[in-house]
Amino acid sequence: MTSRAGLPAEASDLVDVDELINAYYDRIPDPTQPTQRVAFGTSGHRGSSLNTSFNEQHILATTQAIVDYRTAQGIRGPLFLGRDTHALSLPAERSAIEVLVANAVDVRIDARDSWVPTPALSHAILAHNRGLAADEPARADGIVVTPSHNPPADGGFKYNPPHGGPADTDATSWIAARANELIEGSLEGVQRVRYADLDAGAIATYDFRDAYVRDLASIIDIDAIRSAGVRIGADPLGGASVEYWALIAEHYGLDLTVVNPDVDPTWKFMTLDWDEKIRMDPSSPSAMASLVAKRAEFDILTGNDADADRHGIVTPDAGLMNPNHYLAVAVDYLFAHRPGWSADAAVGKTLVSSMMIDKVTAALGRRLLEVPVGFKWFVPGLIDGSVAFGGEESAGASFLRTDGTVWTTDKDGILLCLLAAEILAVTGKTPSQRYAELEAEYGASSYQRVDAPATPEQKAALGRLGPDAVTATTLAGEEITAKLSHAPGNGAAIGGLKVQTASAWFAARPSGTEDVYKLYAESLRGDEHLRQVQDEARAVVAAALGG
Repeated sequence: MTSRAGLPAEASDLVDVDELINAYYDRIPDPTQPTQRVAFGTSGHRGSSLNTSFNEQHILATTQAIVDYRTAQGIRGPLFLGRDTHALSLPAERSAIEVLVANAVDVRIDARDSWVPTPALSHAILAHNRGLAADEPARADGIVVTPSHNPPADGGFKYNPPHGGPADTDATSWIAARANELIEGSLEGVQRVRYADLDAGAIATYDFRDAYVRDLASIIDIDAIRSAGVRIGADPLGGASVEYWALIAEHYGLDLTVVNPDVDPTWKFMTLDWDEKIRMDPSSPSAMASLVAKRAEFDILTGNDADADRHGIVTPDAGLMNPNHYLAVAVDYLFAHRPGWSADAAVGKTLVSSMMIDKVTAALGRRLLEVPVGFKWFVPGLIDGSVAFGGEESAGASFLRTDGTVWTTDKDGILLCLLAAEILAVTGKTPSQRYAELEAEYGASSYQRVDAPATPEQKAALGRLGPDAVTATTLAGEEITAKLSHAPGNGAAIGGLKVQTASAWFAARPSGTEDVYKLYAESLRGDEHLRQVQDEARAVVAAALGG
């Protein structure tokens, strides 16, 4: 059967929104079932109401747990609350409001009662907390209701503490344990006031969009983009950035077109991803197929996922850029065009990102900070300015303002899209043209990430892999130089395994957001050598997953 990946979605691919929302309220999770408990992955609790993993009880209990956590931490400032365009996000946001208001939390929702990108919420938290001491009770924190790029049937719920970025494992473990305790006790201890009973003035508002958009001139050379007349096409992919792009065009007078302004909780306008599912992944050639088809109409085309924390860059000369290629170009450009950054500030990357970033960083004379997957590892460095850029393979990154101070501590897809236009405006070259120059200088990289289905049990087994899982001394004909279960940049466990040689590597780890595992591999010796690396890596994974 021919794959439909990259083809338009059909009626049979679309979720029944009414069924999805009814299930959110009607289905009661069974806490004895592991898949129905609250569990925080790399970016919060995610699931679907249709399989009883993201339902009203989950959100009521998790919100109360967050209230209890912030109380224990002495946080008494406002809590910023935003949602994306997934169908489950609005009911989950309202459930959260019921608990927050009942607990007398100063909750701040969007002034337009609209969608809030993850970076705009991080920006709001940091703006409020600027100048406050680390133990100041008036500090703010936040919740983003989003499953990011996940399919339309999914919901997500993520807590961002006062540092503005994703909560660390200590916080999420505590919150998840408390939430499950509340569910086991039939929500005894959850304070709640019905949304329908709330007074009009019970909830404060904040204009996330205006605050974020007006501050962009402190981090992007907007004047250069406008003066060069860069023609930008921005596709929100039906996500929370849609109204932000419209205001960016209007406020800064840019030649910027919102390619697809439609918002539909079924995402019927999407092309299918690699597994024939609807998924708003701007780094996926299949999900971005309709945008790539327009590549000749603009100088730069961009895409964002549903909460705009990821970016996709399309150029006329190369189509959709590999995320690793663009990250390498971003590092190369930024550290040469941001004189206000500290000379000691490091380049941060996840250990499944390309070796090309290592080469660019070395040429710049900068320190490389290599961490496990998860943007939370970059948060401390972005806050104090010791890390000027943090990026991960899955098309997520952020960097410092031009004066070297923090912008966001969560991934910012809007920012990275605008950076592509700045690179073209200032250098006269598209990011893909600059990447071709980097390959000519440092060698060509063959890189691929492959996702494959995995049960929760298989994911757990893969996450426990250690160096002893690899008994071989060579990989694809080269001597193995390292077997890593912990990141060299900070010594943190990577939740999987990375095996390196002089010119290649592979890494295997379970997804923190979906029931798949991810196999990453790269070779500087060409595509055929990459396939050899992948074949031997699959054998290691197969053994770990019981064949």
